[in-house]
Amino acid sequence: MAEQLPDDALRWRDPKRYLWLLALAVPTLPFQAGLLARVTGLDIFWWWGPFFAFALVPIFDHVTGADSGNPPEAAMKRLDADRYYRWCTYLYLPLQFGALVWACGIWSHGELSLAAGLGLGATTGVVAGVAINTAHELGHKREQLERRLSRMALAQSWYGHFYVEHNHGHHIRVATPEDPASSRMGESFWRFLPRTVVGSIRSAWLLERRRLNRRGRPVWSRHNDILTAWAISAALFGMLTATFGWMVLPYLLLQAVLGFCLLETVNYVEHYGLLRRRRPDGRYERVAPQHSWNSNNTISNLFLFQLQRHSDHHANPLRRYQTLRHFDEAPQLPSGYATMIVTAWFPPLWRRVMDPRLLAHHAGDAGRANLHPAARKTDGGVPRRAPMRPPDCPSEFRTGREALHERLPQRTESMLTTSD
Repeated sequence: MAEQLPDDALRWRDPKRYLWLLALAVPTLPFQAGLLARVTGLDIFWWWGPFFAFALVPIFDHVTGADSGNPPEAAMKRLDADRYYRWCTYLYLPLQFGALVWACGIWSHGELSLAAGLGLGATTGVVAGVAINTAHELGHKREQLERRLSRMALAQSWYGHFYVEHNHGHHIRVATPEDPASSRMGESFWRFLPRTVVGSIRSAWLLERRRLNRRGRPVWSRHNDILTAWAISAALFGMLTATFGWMVLPYLLLQAVLGFCLLETVNYVEHYGLLRRRRPDGRYERVAPQHSWNSNNTISNLFLFQLQRHSDHHANPLRRYQTLRHFDEAPQLPSGYATMIVTAWFPPLWRRVMDPRLLAHHAGDAGRANLHPAARKTDGGVPRRAPMRPPDCPSEFRTGREALHERLPQRTESMLTTSD
């Protein structure tokens, strides 16, 4: 049988090959909202995006269930090289920006009520948030085209620094107290949000400044990937405002904020309370499947280019979405991201659902979790003033910005260097 595996792999076909096109329904949500509102005459349908993402998708997840199957290992190279899957991500961008321009046209006419205009803003914000996920998929690749498309996709949400911080910060520090994008046990989403937004910008700037200093280039220049990304956003918003008038600017800002808040909610979910251990040499252990929460819910994975198979993504950042694998040892979320995002917005509910799962993952030992410093004692066993490090960490354990950047491996650029 083992000798027949390569032949079986050659005959294997991705059963979800054409279902990945469902992801392209997301950037058309504003068009869908406009059509539904026009046909029914009901302004409530301008809120179609949030309803679709946080009501319909969870229902579809429940109905279709989970899929933990992996492609045959021998088929991975062929699957990875299939350019069809790349075009599924490329096509998101023209639909994304087409919907944004169309939404600006609707806002500029002044025919929508305030509630309807805000609904369209929220629907467009869902598109912007999922666009960051598309940028995430593209930004991890070595091809120059995909990296450029990644930065373009981030322009709508003004989150271009994510391109630097995620690749060169988060992937190095994930599941450690130093990572602004890794949430801690006992930390509510509403505490996490300002910490991760401010911390990610600060970290991205320090990383980019260090990269440019090493190359002997000025920080305030066209070589700065953060400044160029923000310039793209400024140009986009400037052109839309000049074309459609100042009345569209508040809606543009609204959808941008909602977009990056959606992204940060996903960050909150993905690594909640998970902690990498310290090795005797003071470095953190290698990132492993147990350091990310996973979900195999079929529909959510189709709409998010399999982002929910997050463990394999962190272990193999260059692996394309169609080849990401399920690992039995990875901690599993009770539902897909759509459901967990809403759960995260209600901290008591979130902790009721997730803290027992986190403690079970750590065999009941809260000291092995990434704990919020102000965590209080609960029925789950979290210490009243829990340390932010597991008890066996060396005494020289330090946190803080300076210690963080001293510890960042010099191989950061070799993982996925940013362009000049």
